[in-house]
Amino acid sequence: MAENGYVETSVADVLRRARISRETFYEQFSSKQDCFIASFDAAAGTILGRAASAAGRTGGPLERFDRALRAYLEALAAEPALARLFLLEVYAAGEPALQRRAEIQARFSDLVAAGLGTRDEAERFACDTLVAAISAMVTARLAAGDIEGLAALHEPLVALVERALPRR
Repeated sequence: MAENGYVETSVADVLRRARISRETFYEQFSSKQDCFIASFDAAAGTILGRAASAAGRTGGPLERFDRALRAYLEALAAEPALARLFLLEVYAAGEPALQRRAEIQARFSDLVAAGLGTRDEAERFACDTLVAAISAMVTARLAAGDIEGLAALHEPLVALVERALPRR
């Protein structure tokens, strides 16, 4: 699906690539969409897991954000096919996939909010907005095939967060 797109990939294509029978496929998944969502969840787990692990619990809020963002961008750049599935093909996979995308984006926002130490609804909204902006910027670069451009987002986004962090 990352190579040919969700729409252009048939269950038969998946069967050929995975070298499994139709029966085996349908023992695991109810549909192509169900298979996609399982792949999406796996991609999300890998990408967000790297970001959460990198953020860690040490250092100040900006340091944790810096490490998490770097790991997120590096994970996407290291696995462009996975990134394409995670950020582009999800839009073609229907309502259940888009609902899952919203849930995953909320988890990323939770990670950012926790790392930055948000204390109220206004700060949480700022984190949600930041994550939405990061997602849009990353998605645009992936759609353009600009994998190297992902790394270029790191420094200006960290600088933005540094300027926006409340002084405590």
